[in-house]
Amino acid sequence: MKKTFLYLLICCSVLASCKNENKIVKNTPERSEGATYQEIEINYAHGFQIQTTETGYYVTIKNPWPESTVNYPFKLIKNQGRELVQEADAPITIPIPIENIVLTSTTHIPPLVLLGEEKSLTGFPGTDYISAPEIRALIETGKVKELGTNQLMNVESTILLEPDLVMGFSIDDSNPTYQKIEEAGIPVLYNGEWVEEHPLGKAEWIKLFGVLYGKEKEADSIFNAIEKEYLNTLKHIENVEKPQVLSGATWKDQWYLPYGNSWQGKILKDAGADYIYAATEGNGSLAYNIEKVLIDGRKATYWIAPAQYTSYSKMLADNKSYALFDAFKNKQVYTHALTIGAKGGVTYYEEASMRPDLVLKDLVKILHPELLLDHELYFFKPLRD
Repeated sequence: MKKTFLYLLICCSVLASCKNENKIVKNTPERSEGATYQEIEINYAHGFQIQTTETGYYVTIKNPWPESTVNYPFKLIKNQGRELVQEADAPITIPIPIENIVLTSTTHIPPLVLLGEEKSLTGFPGTDYISAPEIRALIETGKVKELGTNQLMNVESTILLEPDLVMGFSIDDSNPTYQKIEEAGIPVLYNGEWVEEHPLGKAEWIKLFGVLYGKEKEADSIFNAIEKEYLNTLKHIENVEKPQVLSGATWKDQWYLPYGNSWQGKILKDAGADYIYAATEGNGSLAYNIEKVLIDGRKATYWIAPAQYTSYSKMLADNKSYALFDAFKNKQVYTHALTIGAKGGVTYYEEASMRPDLVLKDLVKILHPELLLDHELYFFKPLRD
């Protein structure tokens, strides 16, 4: 149902996009003699820039991990065969559309599926974490190879796949695995969607997949449909009362919660929540002792995303202090850990960044049950007893 509805919206968006196919908004300085670069519109994401050229695109990946100050430029060349001579104005040149890709995060999966390019995936580290049925079918038939784990990715197996591109992610610029892959002549492109803070910023990375696969208009239309749903949902919560919301749970005597300026914090705000730490800013997660969280969040009406917990009994067995919170007492705790794929992968971790519209609708449905009466919870479910 969700995919059918999104498909209908995309069809409408495609018709509208025909009037303005490339969405070019400004000229940028020439990078090489006779080549003027024009920038494609990116409204929410800060981690990449796409510029059109006479032969393809110039892509810049910007600050792909927290506190990074490094930019990574790529030249994407259309229809020139698979062997290209490196150009002087870009350290890495990639032929497009790409035909064979290795991904390294489940968050990279949804753009591939939405664009109908799942068959281009040939390798992935930790395939059990993938939930998408389209990809699971390819894994079961041996068309997607297991490449180990992200930390210990099998370099030799990756090189043997001869991918056009490895899409990676990292927490810093010291990654021996990626360095070895690059030394073998395989481009590694860092996907920094995970550091985006705006709920629609993560989803907008589908535009990068669009240029890689020669499906710019399709990617733009998919994003426009998601954006439209997200913004329409915001209209439903104008002037509503904001219930107090708690999040996270303890791990080794520390309670980990999202910062107020994080993706999770902002989407809670957009859903009409009074998140108890909405005023905080930073990278990673907040870490407080349980005494502080008890003081600040004891009276919270709702408890959203209590780590990986799926039942009240398990929470109580791990920490009896959880029972002191009103949301726990009143059975108003909601988890994303009950929605899982065939091998146990949590669907939220795979799809949520690409589908903030569904995350928002879930939260609005929970926090304001009188609204969105026709919406069925997709990611979040009430905790079991």
